[in-house]
Amino acid sequence: MSDNAHLAEQLDLISKLLELNGADSFRASANARAARAIEAWPADICAVARDRGKPALMEIEGIGPKLADKIIEYSRDGRIKELDELRAATPAGLLDIMQVPGLGPKTVRMLWQEGKVVDRASLQRIIDDGTILTLPRMGAKAVEKIKASLALHVEAAQRLRLGPAAAVADRVLAALRPIVGDSPMAFAGSLRRGKDTVGDIDVLLATDNATISRAAHEAFITMKGVTGVVAGGSAETRTSVQMLVGFSSRWDESDDSPPAGEQAGPRVQVDLRIMPKASFGAAIMYFTGSKEHNVAMRLRALDRGLTLNEYGLFPEDNSTTEAPHKRGIAPIASDTEEAIYNALGLRFIPPELRENAGELSAFALDTPPASAPAALVSLSDIRADLHAHTTASDGVLSIVALATEAKRRGFHTIAVTDHSKSSVIAGGLSPERLRAHIGAIHAARGEIDGITILAGSEVDILSDGSLDYDDDLLAALDVVVASPHAALTQDSATATKRLLRAIEHPLVHILGHPTGRLVLRRPGLSPDMATLVAAAKQHAVALEINAHWMRLDLRDTHIRQSVDAGCVLAINCDVHHPEDFDNLKFGVQTARRGWLPRERCINTWDAPKLHTWLKAKR
Repeated sequence: MSDNAHLAEQLDLISKLLELNGADSFRASANARAARAIEAWPADICAVARDRGKPALMEIEGIGPKLADKIIEYSRDGRIKELDELRAATPAGLLDIMQVPGLGPKTVRMLWQEGKVVDRASLQRIIDDGTILTLPRMGAKAVEKIKASLALHVEAAQRLRLGPAAAVADRVLAALRPIVGDSPMAFAGSLRRGKDTVGDIDVLLATDNATISRAAHEAFITMKGVTGVVAGGSAETRTSVQMLVGFSSRWDESDDSPPAGEQAGPRVQVDLRIMPKASFGAAIMYFTGSKEHNVAMRLRALDRGLTLNEYGLFPEDNSTTEAPHKRGIAPIASDTEEAIYNALGLRFIPPELRENAGELSAFALDTPPASAPAALVSLSDIRADLHAHTTASDGVLSIVALATEAKRRGFHTIAVTDHSKSSVIAGGLSPERLRAHIGAIHAARGEIDGITILAGSEVDILSDGSLDYDDDLLAALDVVVASPHAALTQDSATATKRLLRAIEHPLVHILGHPTGRLVLRRPGLSPDMATLVAAAKQHAVALEINAHWMRLDLRDTHIRQSVDAGCVLAINCDVHHPEDFDNLKFGVQTARRGWLPRERCINTWDAPKLHTWLKAKR
């Protein structure tokens, strides 16, 4: 976590605690506004504080004299005294309750003051005995929402989102690679399959060198961020550790400990498994899963008189219960996944599809070519992004900087789609500002060659399904991404009607993050997807797969439904920061889990085809 992000987190917490303690709402909102400004600030805010002082900080919109003092205090001491005082004045359990989706500071304060709630247990108690129904604004419907949010919060404590899990795995691989050299090594499990959440992380290393094995083990258990060894000794083939997820970029490389306050961050179990080199293919297949896919594969092997385990595919031998590899029986295939799949009459099955959802029959070698799945979309296929924000709303890049970064990544087209007027908190553009913004986008086209910059907008779908701008202004845009941002607890019928109206609008190109869910935080809308998918196909609207790991919306099951119906889809990064382009891999993984073919993803099309498709609605 960067200094900016950590400081923004601290100020946001001050804002919540001020509300929780009944402080003046202006003080709370000032801290929240400063947190947003600091999080979006492109440079190191602490460096500004140290080098240029209070006057320079106050030049930043949203930073007044008192907030500037807090920034200076944080840059000097690494903490803010006001936050320490607020924590001391607040029952610690209320901070946990405030992490529950839908329970904001005002509601938590009421539960605290009126219901004597000080932690999750006391909240659960008044729910169970019905006392909560006697509190202000706590009707049966509101209580049901709290119960659902509590259940989601429990799940979130047990699972890790795909993006942070991938970052942990990448850290482990990077730390071990100098030690293991060119020995095969990769992560497996649900992370390799690209699931939106991960329970734990499996890292596989294949080596027959005992020295490398011991060195890898030692490096693994002493990595920065490891808070404890769960199991495994120096000679074990499996070692498990608990590792901090929030590994901070602020950690000094010479320091073995995280800064104060990060010791209690979220953790994930990471398993290092060391296998014989000849068994790497079988091992990574086995530990990638899913369990259902593995069972189907083992049954397929048994039907052919073979035995499949994590060491290889072996001739079946029922003379003893001891595993064939322990008796020195040579495997038919073991070193690569491809060899094992081929030996069982299958083409290689991509990891994302291994859910026992029809992949074995689809990838059978005897499946007629016409019935075989089309090539799935891959990361290298993506040539355009059609959902990106600039400093005009809540992004940190200028138009030219955004286009420059997109060009650097090999894209032929980037669409600037800043927020519409109803997204006030995100700096949404009034009609007048949008018209001026369109002009600025057109002017920027002359400043950079080799990439097409499109003028667009992420237009709010209002609660009744109408759009946030009039049609004459929508018609002036090259790209319209219509997205729901508010009223995300509507019932299914209302949500379906709302989104259907947006799909049917003749000027809409893309339905952006259609359910509005946030993984492990907010379930979002639950529309009738079959109805929306049919309408999207009919009206030539692309359904978006928002690639941010907190969204991944559409989710994989909806993508499969859309693919089966013949829809086109878009994979967009919803760029606000330069590094948001890196989330593209998560969107592609999710698309592949939904069996999305390359040619049905509009971001893979060449520029003439894509631009022709966009202009068809103008």
